[in-house]
Amino acid sequence: MLALVAKALLSGALIAAIAEIGKRLPTVGALVASLPLVSVLGMILLWHGRPDAENMARHAEATFWYVLPSLPMFLLIPAMLRGGMPFWLCLSAGCALTLALYLLMAQFGPRLGIPL
Repeated sequence: MLALVAKALLSGALIAAIAEIGKRLPTVGALVASLPLVSVLGMILLWHGRPDAENMARHAEATFWYVLPSLPMFLLIPAMLRGGMPFWLCLSAGCALTLALYLLMAQFGPRLGIPL
């Protein structure tokens, strides 16, 4: 239980740091947010809990394929914001688009030979 709390605190600290950096330097905050820190941290914790090379390889490869459907959100949100749409609507639309693309990836990825 203590390990789970430590993981949650570390993850929360990472998100808080990105938000604080983004307030002062939006581009640097975006750079830090775009780094695969959560993925790397997740892989370290996964390896610590289950040091299995094949499991880790599957995890890393699936992470690559699931990142792709999330990318259009980062184009939709600024386009909508610049068009005068409210932030919460833009964020909701971006999340809905990402969810729809994740579902499509999960449905069609394996059919196209993508290992998920």
